[in-house]
Amino acid sequence: MDTIAYFSMEIGLESAIPTYAGGLGVLAGDTVRAAADLGVPMAAITLAHREGYFRQSLDESGHQREEPATWSPEERLEEAGARATIEVGGRPVAIRAWRYPVRGEAGEVPVYLLDTDLPENADEDRAITDRLYGGDLRDRLRQEAVLGIGGIAVLDALGIEPPVYHLNEGHSALLALPLLGSAAEGGEPGGDGLAAVQRRCVFTTHTPVPAGHDVFPAELAASVLGSDRVEGLSAIGAIEEGGLDMTRLALLASRSVNGVSRRHAQVSQQMFPGREIEAITNGVHAATWTSPPFRELYDRRLPGWRRGNSVLRHAVTLPLDEIAAAHAEARASLLREAEARAGIRLDPDTFTLGFARRATAYKRAGLLFHDLERLERIARDAGPIQVLFAGKAHPADEDGKAMIRRIVEAAGGTSDGLRAVWLPGYDMDLGARMTAGVDVWLNTPRRPLEASGTSGMKAALNGVPSLSVLDGWWIEGHVEGKTGWSIGETWEGEGDEEMDADALYARLEEEVLPLFYRDPEGWRRVTRSTIALNGSFFTAERMVRQYVQRIYRPGGLVGSFPARSWGDLRELS
Repeated sequence: MDTIAYFSMEIGLESAIPTYAGGLGVLAGDTVRAAADLGVPMAAITLAHREGYFRQSLDESGHQREEPATWSPEERLEEAGARATIEVGGRPVAIRAWRYPVRGEAGEVPVYLLDTDLPENADEDRAITDRLYGGDLRDRLRQEAVLGIGGIAVLDALGIEPPVYHLNEGHSALLALPLLGSAAEGGEPGGDGLAAVQRRCVFTTHTPVPAGHDVFPAELAASVLGSDRVEGLSAIGAIEEGGLDMTRLALLASRSVNGVSRRHAQVSQQMFPGREIEAITNGVHAATWTSPPFRELYDRRLPGWRRGNSVLRHAVTLPLDEIAAAHAEARASLLREAEARAGIRLDPDTFTLGFARRATAYKRAGLLFHDLERLERIARDAGPIQVLFAGKAHPADEDGKAMIRRIVEAAGGTSDGLRAVWLPGYDMDLGARMTAGVDVWLNTPRRPLEASGTSGMKAALNGVPSLSVLDGWWIEGHVEGKTGWSIGETWEGEGDEEMDADALYARLEEEVLPLFYRDPEGWRRVTRSTIALNGSFFTAERMVRQYVQRIYRPGGLVGSFPARSWGDLRELS
């Protein structure tokens, strides 16, 4: 059967397997889960990351401490039954693959986790696949060589010849090298060989931040990859004065490039002039991110929603009291978790804001505390507020770590009517509890740096509206007073700290808090329309259908998907 090969440096499978750092990895996990639900023939390639990303703890002052999030593939997974060897840094590096089956409503998608911790490898090489985004540039390039070049070798060993390779970000772009070699062996040298690679590769870019795109010095590339490979990369234009640009390589090797929201596609078009950038807005896996009480409600009232997420449009028929009861149960679960993690007991009747995402400067977690005196006055006059924060800063991101410390310090000086806490150890489980258990999901990125964002989509599945800057997916999902509220009136231009903070406070004081405290039925109507409008649409099922329709199947595939293997997918087109 023809199989789409989905390459991603990180994939969020479950909290106990810490092979993800944040939104990119969780999105990858949701993609393969939706593919399994739809019966899309797919196999995913990632690295084993035995030491995970890291385990976070905070001291009383908010200083982040990091420890390896060690796990054992031997105890959790089975070997895939195929091994491969590639050359990295002038030495042979053996690779084995562990297999994690993602089972869905209509099939199973295998995830292959590549692992170099083998006795035949040099000690340095055994550690290549250990730490996600760890080490220096050399370590990163060695990892990307194993992912891209080694991933192709493992697929070959498994007897899988995909007609489509989906590059989820540029980390796997080195897969172009073995594909170019195969094209040359097949009689398509030079430019024709590149065209043959392009027919088989599609690329999703996720970041509008230039620093988020990996670039490696040419000398380092030659040391790690070898002079012959570097010559090949230079020949197709992937190495320029700045060095080996992995995003440029992915762009050169792919026939299709897409951003992860409409706005992000516009921003990416400006970053990469000369390439047509499509837009496929991210989505989340509905059954995974819907909390148990809401799953029970949907199973009972909206049967079929798991296989066809658009059934959630009919949430407009759900009784308001049943939505309120489901949310109360989700809230109780969150508050128990908050007490267990931070030793703080919160009030189940107090308006609760949630903010959880990667702790980095452009996310502006501290915008809510821009004018603490004004926020406390709002909490005193319009109604008490409690805020739950969570998120990890990359170990090398000093600005992100400082942001956590500032919020912890500010939270320590708040009054009785305003309480805030940063919950340590952010993972998929805590993210699911928070997006389901808070009253409003807060999102304050600096425009236009939010490529998509998916946490607000998870919240919507649980009837939690967003209060967000107009950027990323929220430009498409925002219906004022129906699915939440905007911070500011425009998505154009760059965000201004003072103006955005003023708009945030105005929304809280004049609209959000009065509705919550003075009009309970009106509030429940907002939660219901949030499910019907956003929960039903911003799903990974819809996203994967769009990849099938617009990216995987179009003319560039030259009939690579015969009817015998894709018959069940005709309805997707």
